Amino acid sequence: MQKKETTTESGIMSRRSFLTTSTVAAAAFAVVPRHVLGGPGYVAPSDRLNIACVGVQGKGHSDINSVSPGNNIVALCDVDEDRIAQLFKRAKEDDMEWYEQLKKAKIYTDWRTMLKHEKDIDAVTVSTPDHSHAPVAIHAMKLGKHCFVQKPLTHTIYEARKMAQVAKEMKVKTQMGNQGHSKEGARLINEWIWDGAIGDVHEVYCWTNRPIWPQNIEKPKEVPSLPPSLNWNVWLGAAPWRTYHPAYHPFAWRGWMDFGTGALGDMGAHIFDHPYWALKLKDAATVQASCSEYNDQTYPMSSMVTYTFDARENMPACKLTWLDGGLQAPRPEELEPGRKLGDGGGGMLFIGSKGKLMAGTYGDSPRIIPETKMKEYKLPAKTIPRSPGIHEEWVEAIKENKETTSNFEYAGRLTETMLLGNIAVRMNKSNQILQWDGPNLRFTNSEEATAMVTKEYRKGFELEG
Repeated sequence: MQKKETTTESGIMSRRSFLTTSTVAAAAFAVVPRHVLGGPGYVAPSDRLNIACVGVQGKGHSDINSVSPGNNIVALCDVDEDRIAQLFKRAKEDDMEWYEQLKKAKIYTDWRTMLKHEKDIDAVTVSTPDHSHAPVAIHAMKLGKHCFVQKPLTHTIYEARKMAQVAKEMKVKTQMGNQGHSKEGARLINEWIWDGAIGDVHEVYCWTNRPIWPQNIEKPKEVPSLPPSLNWNVWLGAAPWRTYHPAYHPFAWRGWMDFGTGALGDMGAHIFDHPYWALKLKDAATVQASCSEYNDQTYPMSSMVTYTFDARENMPACKLTWLDGGLQAPRPEELEPGRKLGDGGGGMLFIGSKGKLMAGTYGDSPRIIPETKMKEYKLPAKTIPRSPGIHEEWVEAIKENKETTSNFEYAGRLTETMLLGNIAVRMNKSNQILQWDGPNLRFTNSEEATAMVTKEYRKGFELEG
């Protein structure tokens, strides 16, 4: 059932001041320095972005909250009107100024209608289920809109490559929402490894306790009533048609192959990110998986995926092992008794020729182990620019014509490599080591696996219409 779009008056003041000590010099925005107009707390009208937000609950809520300061939220889009109402309720309870800002935004349940009618949008946040990321973002970028897309960047490998290409063609500023990438721990891991703190890294383990949603379950047979607030057609988007069921919306979609990317897509964008960046990884040479039972609808409850990477730049060939569903890296003998492996719920372990380095899920609290060796290590200079935050970095990039660190070029290649693991999981029954040709997006030894690099799109939700 196609829902009628509703709108409210636009024209919005910000919820809180956007403080900065520098003036904005991006020629495209012709910004007048703040100190000339109104002191350090003043936000010039020309320094405000008109932002539209697709998806308003969960990460959508935090994305809207994070990009609101100093900008105009001109449109809110969510397939479920009840979720928009919940956003307003929470905003009214928590922050009346923010509520006054949000209630002036135009409201949509179909992102296609929003992009067609909202001509003054500068930028778009996309906080939807994985299968809708690429269709929304590609259409927005084709219209010249800057894009912030929640992790994982895309649902398929081909989409990740396409997203990076379109972003480059349109010269828009982009960012993926893997917040650990902006944290101090990520930069310390890079600086220590590049300093040779543990020698040449030849093996890495990444693990998570996810999934915390149902997987390896059958497609439901019941046909419950469609909630009147839900635009089910748009929620399904590019995915093949199926009837509504609460087993898919609002949260359990992550475990379904048509909509999500499982634990690897969800948490790999955080955990996999750090070795990918620090070890300057790009295309994997091979990938192989073993996993618990699963069906053709959902991902397994646990899996182990092994990637190999050839030598690159000044770094040796290495192996990366991904583990989920409660599986963990082997406990290193250097780790003191009683000490957590990672942060307890997940983490990463780098194994080098001179030692081992461990960190938590988001790259937090990196330490060389044992602690005695950490204390002996002379910390190198901080050579990587620090980030103000994953959202703030994106907003600054737009306003000051800078680059972000998890832009679609980087995040696209990271996502491509991560999602190889899901194809390996689906090929698990053959127990085949898949040979990957990254530049050509194909497996050289499996046409069946190559067919999974992309997918078919339901009419009206293609990547380019």
